[in-house]
Amino acid sequence: MQERRKNLRLANRSMAFVLAGGRGSRLMELTEKRAKPAVYFGGKSRIIDFALSNALNSGIRKMAVATQYKAHSLIRHMQRGWNFFRAERNEYLDILPASQRVAENKWYLGTADAVTQNIDIIDSYDVDHIVILAGDHIYKMDYELMLRQHVNQNADVTVGCLTVPREEASAFGVMDVNADSTIKSFLEKPADPPGTPDDPTVTLASMGIYVFDWLFLRELLLVDAEDESSTHDFGSDLIPHIVKNGKAVAHRFSSSCVSSDKEAEPYWRDVGTLDAFWKANLDLTDFEPELDLYDREWPIWTYSEIVPPAKFIHDDKDRRGSAISSLVSGGCILSGSSVTNSLLFTGVHSHSYSALDHVVAMPYVTINRSARLSNVIIERGVVIPSRLIVGEDPVEDAKWFRRTEKGVCLITQDMIDRWEANK
Repeated sequence: MQERRKNLRLANRSMAFVLAGGRGSRLMELTEKRAKPAVYFGGKSRIIDFALSNALNSGIRKMAVATQYKAHSLIRHMQRGWNFFRAERNEYLDILPASQRVAENKWYLGTADAVTQNIDIIDSYDVDHIVILAGDHIYKMDYELMLRQHVNQNADVTVGCLTVPREEASAFGVMDVNADSTIKSFLEKPADPPGTPDDPTVTLASMGIYVFDWLFLRELLLVDAEDESSTHDFGSDLIPHIVKNGKAVAHRFSSSCVSSDKEAEPYWRDVGTLDAFWKANLDLTDFEPELDLYDREWPIWTYSEIVPPAKFIHDDKDRRGSAISSLVSGGCILSGSSVTNSLLFTGVHSHSYSALDHVVAMPYVTINRSARLSNVIIERGVVIPSRLIVGEDPVEDAKWFRRTEKGVCLITQDMIDRWEANK
């Protein structure tokens, strides 16, 4: 049996544990009803689909997703879009809400505690390795390559790392490494980040991705659970402990980033603010976007609603259904409406004489006649009134809508209702 396991790809002997309980409070009203991993992205997907798709495409068929904050939307999405795992093929996706399994007053206390509270479930998978993932980043990565480095270097933990300019690294937890990628120290948001042995102008920043041998991590978690001074967090407690007392190794994202011929640089985004979220979505409308969603060799799996194709109607001079440099999803109807540099999710209906420019519209938004919108994010299901203008008067915009310092406005139905009540 052991000999046969050695012949399997490491991914076949591993599980992915996705930490998906984050509030995402910097996304403001977008996370009022859903956790950050459940926020929509890219016209069809949710943010969590990237971590889960990476695991699936890497060959990992055993997964668990720990949820906590406002988890219903996320759980429903996984039940609908990720229900194709079959136990008879030795495939599993377990959804693990914080459910007071350990004590009545104990929800998940930290990222490590979320794993600790589910040790018995992970044991039932009978895996050799565990890949700990954050469920709230946009990227494509082959975890098999990271697993190989972990085994080849006989590491206690392997930490996924981004290469960032030193002047930007103070916002991250960073690694000071030797020439063989062994981590000498882990520094949380240092004022003077260290360079790397091969390039002093860049720093290795933690991606929140960790690979462990399961038996090693299991023992470490049980010790951490008894430590009353611990915050029970991987980045704050477990990783620094291993750096000091064991062998921690850095894995560079560039070594396992999945790129098509159209992607020039390794792509990773934390869409944790409204500005970052808006920009990352609209970047997909570029002639050659930095993230290639059309790469069929590394698909982003998700729940796909059964909807009709997008429809464009009317062809008068000032009433033409058109979209330029935009992504338009299924079920959308552009009825005499002009759309430029925008991303429309499923079922958006934009009526005659309306104009959308640099708009991210969530599913089932309705834009009524003669509305003019620019530089906005529209929450799911919002009905935009006729002749509403947003994006041209900063003072008026800030009076009714959530406006960022960079001039992006978030529009929710509650905001529209207040606007209408005062008109």
